[in-house]
Amino acid sequence: MKILLLGEFSNVHNTLAEGLRKLGHDVTVASDGDNWKDYPRDIDLKRYNISFGATAAFMKKLARALPQMVGYDVVQLINPVFLPLKAQKIAPIYRFLRKHNRSMFLGAFGMDHFWVKAGLNCKTFRYSDFNLGDTERHDGENDIWISEWGTGAKGRLNCRIAENCDGIIAGLYEYYASYEPYFSDKLCFIPFPINLDTITPKSTEPHDKVRFFIGIQKARSAYKGTDIMLRALERIVRDFPDKAEMVKAESVPFAQYQNMMNGSDVILDQLYSYTPAMNALLAMAKGLIVVGGGEEENYEILHETELRPIINVLPDEESVYAALRDLALHKERIDELSRQSVEYIKRHHDCVKVAKRYLDFWKQQTEKKKLMSKGPVAGGMSL
Repeated sequence: MKILLLGEFSNVHNTLAEGLRKLGHDVTVASDGDNWKDYPRDIDLKRYNISFGATAAFMKKLARALPQMVGYDVVQLINPVFLPLKAQKIAPIYRFLRKHNRSMFLGAFGMDHFWVKAGLNCKTFRYSDFNLGDTERHDGENDIWISEWGTGAKGRLNCRIAENCDGIIAGLYEYYASYEPYFSDKLCFIPFPINLDTITPKSTEPHDKVRFFIGIQKARSAYKGTDIMLRALERIVRDFPDKAEMVKAESVPFAQYQNMMNGSDVILDQLYSYTPAMNALLAMAKGLIVVGGGEEENYEILHETELRPIINVLPDEESVYAALRDLALHKERIDELSRQSVEYIKRHHDCVKVAKRYLDFWKQQTEKKKLMSKGPVAGGMSL
C-alpha cells in the first residue's frame, strides 16, 4: 500500500511510518517536523516564520511538494490544520489532495473543534483542558483555542473535513469521546505508536532517593497544569529531602531532555488528561512511572484488565501531593510499577501492532466507500 502521512504531532506520524515500513508498505511522511522538535520526515514543509520573505519561500516549497502528494492509496492528516497556514488557505489544498488520492483520513490527535466542544459542554468529561466539573476553564491559552477552534475558521474547516473524509482515527480516549457523538459510523480508536527498537531504557544506577522528573514549557504551564504539579513536587522535596529529589527540564534541547528523563524514576505529565499521551508513553517505554492521566476510561478503551501502571491524579495540588508522597515513602513500589509500565507499552503501543490496526481500518473504510459508490459520490461535500 502507498501511504502519505501529512503533518506531525509529537512524532506520531514518523513512528507510525516506522511500523508500516516494517510491514512492507511504501510510506511518505510530509511535515514541518513539529516545529522546533524537528522530527524526521521525507518531505520538508517547515515554515520558519510569518515574515513576507519566509512566507513566499514556504509557498514555493509547498508548490514543489504538492505534485509529490498524489497517487496514494491512503492520505492521513495529523489534524485539520495539517500545514502551517491559515485555515482558509488549507481548504483548497485539502480539495486537491482529495481529488488526486484514493482515500482521505483525519487524525483526532490533539487540539481541534470537537475536543474543544466536548470540554466546553462540561458533560463529556469530569475535567479536561476546558472544564473542571460544571465550570469552564479559562487558563493560559484556552481562550485563544476556544475562539479559533470553536466558531472560528479552524473550527469550520475541521467540521467540513470530518464530514468529507473517509474515516477518523482517535489516538486517545478523550478524542474518541469527543468525536463519537457525531461520527460513530467512521470513527476508530487506535493507540499512539511507540517504536520499542529505538527506546533507551532508564538508568539502573542505584540511588537512594526517588527521582521525580518534570518538564516545563513556560508558555503552556497553566494550560497543561504543570504549575500545579510543580508546586506539589516542590513541597514533597521540602518535606522529604532525604527521600525525594526533583529533576526539572526547562527549555532544554530534546537530547538533554531525554538524558535527564533517563536518570529518573517518575515523570509528572498532563494534569488535566484522562490518558497518557506521547511524552508519557515514551517515558513508560523507558520504565518510568507516570503521575498524571490514568482514569479507568483509558484502560477500558484498551480492554486492559490487569495492568495499572499509571498513578492517576485529580487536577488539584493535594491529589498530586498525596500521590508523590506515597511514592516517596514507598520506594519499594518503583520496580513493579516500572515493569508494568514497560509491559503496558509492549501490549498496547508497539508500532507494528498499531500499524496493523491502521491498515485494517483503512482497508475497511475503503471497502465501505466502494460499496457506497453506487449512491452519492463519496467525499462529494463542498469544501
